Amino acid sequence: MQIYAYLLNLVYCLLLACASPVILYRVLVQKKYRSGLAQKFLGQLPKRNSNEPCLWFHAVSVGEVLQLPPLLEELKRQNPALDLVISTTTHTGYAVAKEQFPEYLVCYFPLDFSWAAKRALQQIKPTAVILVEMELWPNFVLAADQSGIPVSIINGRLSEKSFRGYRKLRWLIGPLLNRLQLIAVQTDAYAERFQNLTGSTDRIQVTGSIKFDGIQVDRENPLTTELRSIFRLKSDETVLVAGSTQSPEEQIALEVYLAARQRFPKLRLILVPRHQERFHEVAELVKRKGLPLIRRSEQESGEAGAVLPFTTSQAPEIGLLDTLGELKSCWGLADFAFVGGSLTKRGGQNMIEPAGYGTALMFGPNTWNFKDVVDALLQYQAATIVQDQAAFQETLMQWLEDPRLAEDQGSRAQRFVLDQRGATLRTLALISPLMAGAQPDSHDKAA
Repeated sequence: MQIYAYLLNLVYCLLLACASPVILYRVLVQKKYRSGLAQKFLGQLPKRNSNEPCLWFHAVSVGEVLQLPPLLEELKRQNPALDLVISTTTHTGYAVAKEQFPEYLVCYFPLDFSWAAKRALQQIKPTAVILVEMELWPNFVLAADQSGIPVSIINGRLSEKSFRGYRKLRWLIGPLLNRLQLIAVQTDAYAERFQNLTGSTDRIQVTGSIKFDGIQVDRENPLTTELRSIFRLKSDETVLVAGSTQSPEEQIALEVYLAARQRFPKLRLILVPRHQERFHEVAELVKRKGLPLIRRSEQESGEAGAVLPFTTSQAPEIGLLDTLGELKSCWGLADFAFVGGSLTKRGGQNMIEPAGYGTALMFGPNTWNFKDVVDALLQYQAATIVQDQAAFQETLMQWLEDPRLAEDQGSRAQRFVLDQRGATLRTLALISPLMAGAQPDSHDKAA
């Protein structure tokens, strides 16, 4: 076991050495990866001094962090003395977790060096570790196993693409998965893929997705109401939100919006880039087109906002949501929603949130990260796939010309979300025994 850990450390060090020029460039020039270095490389997480039971939840980035509030709220309600720790991998995930959970310990997850994993576990002393969706690191799982700390996956998902990759490494991944206490997955298809890797069903349970339980469906919630005021939306205006976008999807959305505005001048556009580092880039894109702009961050800080003079076309302001963790509320402003990362090679982003508001929903063809959700939405006739910019514009024009089409599709999308709820309670029933060091019923620990 020790030799295995040393070999992994060697492989990681070699990979790190090969990637060092890129990493240094990003650290020194792009100013990435600077926060939490001691936590990541050395496992120097904040020390937990409490002797109360502790569940350590690892949520890789923003999407996973935002799934946790309903689950953690119910856990604390049932177990007030329970300590909760939330770790993330990304800087944006960390920032959102600090904002979402100010009362809990928030930290970075250690890189998978054996010394970092062992030190992190010594600092936190968790009763159990819960991985949200799936980020499986061999040295961490081995270190936890050696310390008698059960590791489980909840809300597990395993895309077809990831499954094909893991299957090539089944000799490594299979034994690792068999050290897990519980693998609670979203769908039967994911369960089948995990079973193929582990060779058994002993610890695999299908719970559905906890994403659906935390989905907001009320457009009059406080943050959506606040954003409506900040972006100066009028009751007679129709709103297109292009969210979780990557380049060149903002450019596409702007061109589609400008074309549609020629016939529908009351159309408004709000852009929400996926990555924080692109906020300024997208703002400059809007300015270069001579369009007035409202930046959420500037309004939030009390500034007047970067609103340019109106052009001769008297275009209304473009909204730019350049803050973290607010997209889920911004979708509540949308009559029409385009979910980004789908006309690029990203593989799509979360389309459940706009569906929950009953928004007419469209996205590009590249959504393999959410294949099961997309398949279900299409089965409900609750989403539209647009192959390119021309199809994006055609769909938007159809909805503008016949709002009933959009309303009916949005209603079906919301019904789909409401029909999926209940995964949080099913997940709680499986992980609650872990707090006492017991094993969930019907799950025998791997030898």
